Amino acid sequence: MPQFFLNKRLIILLISIILLVALIGYSLRDRENVSKPEQFVRDVVGFGQSIVAIPTHGISNFIESVKDIQNTYTENKKLKARLDELPKITGEIADLKSENEELKKILKKQDDLRNFSSIQATIISRNPDHWYEQISINKGGSSGVKKNMAIMTSKGLLGKVINTSPSFSTVELLSSSNPKNRISAEVLSKKREYGLIQGYDEEHKVLLLKTIDYDVSIKKGDIVNTSGLGGIFPKGLPIGTVEKLVPDENGLTQTAWVKPYADFYDIENVQIIERSTVKPDEEGE
Repeated sequence: MPQFFLNKRLIILLISIILLVALIGYSLRDRENVSKPEQFVRDVVGFGQSIVAIPTHGISNFIESVKDIQNTYTENKKLKARLDELPKITGEIADLKSENEELKKILKKQDDLRNFSSIQATIISRNPDHWYEQISINKGGSSGVKKNMAIMTSKGLLGKVINTSPSFSTVELLSSSNPKNRISAEVLSKKREYGLIQGYDEEHKVLLLKTIDYDVSIKKGDIVNTSGLGGIFPKGLPIGTVEKLVPDENGLTQTAWVKPYADFYDIENVQIIERSTVKPDEEGE
């Protein structure tokens, strides 16, 4: 008996659901005149749909907002990473630009020295304790570098090679305190005057052009080049300009302070200049 009532209730429920669905379908048809029961059903259905739709749209909008925030965060993170790299890129561009300008000047100087063979090299090391004494370059005997070859920057004479290995060379700068480090030079004044570059005044940052006769008239700004008389360096390599003349203690000679064209502090690229004919080693170049 109870089983019968259970089945009866189930059948009644199914029939009710079928009638409700049919009624809803009928009420949703497009008609001009709608009865009050149909209108009531429509209102109930619409209200139920609105109740379901509002939170559904809210959840959907929330999910979209979360996605937008996540995308914005990711993009912002990428932009920050690029901004962090900007100083590095800017520095690299500045270095490349500076090196490019220096190499252009060296190539132009190479045209000026076209009567002499030249080899380009790069500074690889420098002793901090002897900053104005020596440097090492990345070219040696296997590249044709030999002892006593002149070393130039894009601006002027820097020094000379004092020893080589197959792949590297040591350069003694004009600013070295070595008393045997002498360069035969000429001053392009009203007439050519000659002397020896020997020594460097660190306080005034000038080369010392010695053994100039006491009665020689040299003025500030006169150009100083290599004379070629020492038999080692080519003639006409630019050294610097005269700053002033200082009488020596004996009163028989004068010393000219020469402001060097080359920067002995900031050096990266150099040219190795070879004279076409070189005599045996001499102390004065």
